[in-house]
Amino acid sequence: LVDLADRRLGAGVIAANDEFFAQRENLLVRERAVFDPEHFGHKGKIMDGWETRRRRGADAEHPFPAPDEHDWALIRLGAPGIIRGIVVDTAHFRGNYPQRVSVQATCVEGAPGPEQLLADDVKWEEIVPPTPVRGHAANGFEITGGRRYTHIRLCQHPDGGIARLRVHGEVVPDPSWLATLGTFDLISVLNGGSYEDASDRFYSSPTQIILPGTSRKMDDGWENRRRRVRDTNDWVRFRLPAQGAVRAVEIDTAYLKGNAAGWIALHGRDGESGEWFEIIPRTRLQPDTLHRFPLPDEAVVTHVRLDAFPDGGVARMRLHGSLTESGAAELAARYEASAS
Repeated sequence: LVDLADRRLGAGVIAANDEFFAQRENLLVRERAVFDPEHFGHKGKIMDGWETRRRRGADAEHPFPAPDEHDWALIRLGAPGIIRGIVVDTAHFRGNYPQRVSVQATCVEGAPGPEQLLADDVKWEEIVPPTPVRGHAANGFEITGGRRYTHIRLCQHPDGGIARLRVHGEVVPDPSWLATLGTFDLISVLNGGSYEDASDRFYSSPTQIILPGTSRKMDDGWENRRRRVRDTNDWVRFRLPAQGAVRAVEIDTAYLKGNAAGWIALHGRDGESGEWFEIIPRTRLQPDTLHRFPLPDEAVVTHVRLDAFPDGGVARMRLHGSLTESGAAELAARYEASAS
């Protein structure tokens, strides 16, 4: 599953009602939260997360906040999709984590601002009811249902701090946008491509191969451990959003200078039971280099498998092409089903 709230996909924390002690943007930082016991600022302890001030009641006779009072943050998902799981990580928040958390979700197309999302006519669906959480822990929540969402609202009851938020799910792209583009990257996460399996994930996730943009450093791609068994190789398998016709391929080994794959080969298949066929024969790669492969004939596929010989890393892969007529119809049907 993809983290739909990954900043690399364009996700953002667009508003919060309170961020007195620690900024809301920390929720989506990729790296794990860190803690420095000696780090204090003008407002108090510096925490690596989103932390609000302590809520108070109306008067001395009612010192605690009302049961319905809480803090909230609005998150724009980087890629709209079906949410399958949420992780609310309270790492290093031990005496200042929320008593409970809840999550609501909505689907508002375009680029709405906080005022539009908080308007009375926007319907929010509760996907995580108010639930107790543990401090200094990754609190996971399984999400059922198959609706497509664009934004979520994370609530702390009544207040407190959260280090990180992860929203795992399946990207469901807008088929009308892809049709307007015509030719696009068929394997990109943003367009509904997904990682299925790999021989090795020791150093980094193969999903990074199909992230948008270029790699920024060595670990921003797929790298496996050193292979010691002869006549074997590493591989990774991906699924397209639907059947597509691939016309050109890019393989990038950016920042992989002493650990890039020596050779690669690319195979494809059409359907779950289709036979694998060769798209790119075994080809030598150069380290820290973008390689481009125009195909003599378009390859109609639903899945691709990238083989690395004997091992080594790949930073990015692009499959340039378009959906077939049946692929476009399949994606449109999935999009409509996720809207109901």
